Amino acid sequence: MAPSFGRSISFPLSPARSSRRHVRSVSLPSSRAHPLLAHLQNTTRAVRAWAADPSAPATGLAHLDALHAALAELLLLPEARAALQSGSATADCLLDGFLVLADAHGAFQEAVLELRRHAAEAQAALRRRDQPRLASAVRAQRQAEKDLARLASSVRGAAKFPQLAGTAASVAEVEVSGVLTEAVAAVASASAAVFSAVESVSSAATAAVASSSRKPATLISLVTRTKAAAASSDEDKEMAALDKLEDLDECIAKMEAGSDKVFRSILQTRVALLNIHTQTC
Repeated sequence: MAPSFGRSISFPLSPARSSRRHVRSVSLPSSRAHPLLAHLQNTTRAVRAWAADPSAPATGLAHLDALHAALAELLLLPEARAALQSGSATADCLLDGFLVLADAHGAFQEAVLELRRHAAEAQAALRRRDQPRLASAVRAQRQAEKDLARLASSVRGAAKFPQLAGTAASVAEVEVSGVLTEAVAAVASASAAVFSAVESVSSAATAAVASSSRKPATLISLVTRTKAAAASSDEDKEMAALDKLEDLDECIAKMEAGSDKVFRSILQTRVALLNIHTQTC
């Protein structure tokens, strides 16, 4: 799924150096790219690699934060800003993409808060062995997990961009927009992976809690199991469920710290793009 990043920039992102003086080149050699552009490409690759084989959700947020920092640095370059100003189509697409990302990450923060509340309710009900309260908490937690699944699906739409017509955009704009849209697509892919990873942690906890729920003993279970064995099995399930809820609580704590930082970075990047775009109006 990872695209090729073998692009070159044909506008002067960095000055060429001669042995006697500094001379600004008209274009970069195909074998070289501005360090900030190369850094963005490398960071994009790292984000895509994580999204292809996601581990801890907090690691995904760290990759996203690094990618937004690289984006912010590139957008400060006059040459990159000029490339985006040469036509509005690219800026419009990027603005739309970051709007989708901002909405998704804002909703993700709300969903994480809901998960924390439902998980705390499930923990309390499980310790008190309050079955009606526990069942209610499990239902609410499963609904929050469905919300996360919908978010993961919707955020992938931020990676879809229309093709720019060759006559409507300069070569420089096409090349720089290609790098930027690849970065935004990577953000969307990794964001979806983060949302899905949190959903998986929550689903594991929900399944463990549901399994630990004490059900009335049937005649068959009374015949096949002693009372002591049944009680021991139920206690083991309760302990396993509490462990899963603790894992979820730790995951949520890390999400609350990292997701706000990523959300603010998305807003800041969109503001920077909006400022560039309005300078052409």
